[in-house]
Amino acid sequence: MNATATATETPLMRMAHTTPTDWWNDSSAIDELEYAIANGAVGATSNPPIVLEVLRAERERWRRRARELFAAAPRASEAWIAWTIVAEIAQRGAALLLPIFEATGGAKGRLSIQTDPGLYRDAAAMLDQAREFAALAPNMQVKLPVTVAGLRAIEDATCRGISVNATVNTTLAGAIAVADAVERGLARRAAGGDSADDVHSVCTLVVGRLDDWLKVVADREGLTLTPGAADWAGVAVFKRAYALFRERGYRTRLLAAAFRNHLHWSQLIGGNVILTMTHAWQVRFNASSLEVRSRIDDAVDERIVDELRRLLPDFHRAYEPDGLAIGELDGYGATVRTLRQFIGASAELEAVVRDFVLPDPDRPEALP
Repeated sequence: MNATATATETPLMRMAHTTPTDWWNDSSAIDELEYAIANGAVGATSNPPIVLEVLRAERERWRRRARELFAAAPRASEAWIAWTIVAEIAQRGAALLLPIFEATGGAKGRLSIQTDPGLYRDAAAMLDQAREFAALAPNMQVKLPVTVAGLRAIEDATCRGISVNATVNTTLAGAIAVADAVERGLARRAAGGDSADDVHSVCTLVVGRLDDWLKVVADREGLTLTPGAADWAGVAVFKRAYALFRERGYRTRLLAAAFRNHLHWSQLIGGNVILTMTHAWQVRFNASSLEVRSRIDDAVDERIVDELRRLLPDFHRAYEPDGLAIGELDGYGATVRTLRQFIGASAELEAVVRDFVLPDPDRPEALP
């Protein structure tokens, strides 16, 4: 990073040039990724909802491609065609990031591709898909969920030299479990005589999804929170995780995702972390007058943390290192909610492919 920034730089460029904080494009759409790279992004991420957006934005391109795939493999399932397209979209994005990957010796310039979220209980199936995805490009990173089976897959994938992005996680206990799984995988890799230098793993905290969940719980239980208090929940968990990761020397890097407000950006600047954001948030941040300065070590107001702890047991579960046992991760409300949304988006992907290949005659807009 450079010591200074020029007056013509955007806020996101300034952050990239003057702090250890990296940022990624939370999309694999080409025009959005090009904008992000031009403004200092050094990576990108993908998941079923993101791929859905690409298919809808580039409908004709992917309709043609789906029909080509079906013609070449007429016995293929809609699921196979959908995941083939997911892989091709990821490869396209990875190619744009490859110069960054090569220039940084693999430390940056990766694209994260998510395994089928419906496999969250099957470690072996997730590992098989992770190996397929990792082979798509040299700068591919594979997203695996923070579930009981996902943690086993994370360890095994790391042992095999696959850089992982642990996702579907909103809790400190989950982040610790990921970091420990990666350390075990790296230790096994070293014991086998293989280097860990080319393994760059990250652990995502979907900070906005924790905020969303706590608001749902508060509304459901008729709780009265101080206005804005729940908007600090994900930030508080992330800051605590960052301090703990530094203290323990974990080699996994933290990543913040699912932005809902500027706190998810401004409060995490300055850490040796990754922030992934949608194109819409990038444009808003670049148009803002918020000062780009390190705030990662600024403590969240203890009155807010105390209120969330006192009124919301689910915040306590997310905030404390021992708030959840590993066996409880799959059942945590925000995790279940996120998994269901991702699994639903995967089903939508297959439905879009169905419309591409077998248009509904009762919907004229779906016909070619």
